[in-house]
Amino acid sequence: MGRLRDAMILLGCSGLILAFDQWTKYLVRTQLEVGETWMPITWLAPYARVIHWNNTGAAFGLFPSASMIFTVVAALVSVAILYYFPRVPAAQWPLRAALILQFAGALGNLIDRLLVGTVTDFISLGTFPVFNVADASISVGVAVLVAGMWIEERRKPRGGDDAAEARGTPPLDHDLSEPSAR
Repeated sequence: MGRLRDAMILLGCSGLILAFDQWTKYLVRTQLEVGETWMPITWLAPYARVIHWNNTGAAFGLFPSASMIFTVVAALVSVAILYYFPRVPAAQWPLRAALILQFAGALGNLIDRLLVGTVTDFISLGTFPVFNVADASISVGVAVLVAGMWIEERRKPRGGDDAAEARGTPPLDHDLSEPSAR
């Protein structure tokens, strides 16, 4: 029963992100020609705009000639997350959230590669490379993962002399060359 609940959490949450990603890409593909820019708020134009762009590489246009490699990697990552997610304890919610975001992003761009042949990018912020909702989902997922690991590491008790003695090992500053005077 727990695995079914976990699968529903993963597929439900990532499905919402995936649906939003595919809907926004559909709107861009049907409303703008490739290379066409739309600026809904003119005073934001230098900083934020929508531009229809096709990407054959990784997120943010990296490695443009490696489309097949990224297709295989996205498929493998998706399968790995499907396998691993139910094994992550519910208490480790940052890791679970990161996996949901990364799963949705990987599937969003994988669907584009398989059905369209290229990934549709459209979010343009300043001089940053053009990206899409799936790219943002993957990036935020990585940030959540790193932040969650950092927070978890800071929660661990610090090892000191008391911790060393509890393990039956001498403290780090103990000189092993001289016998103890106990």
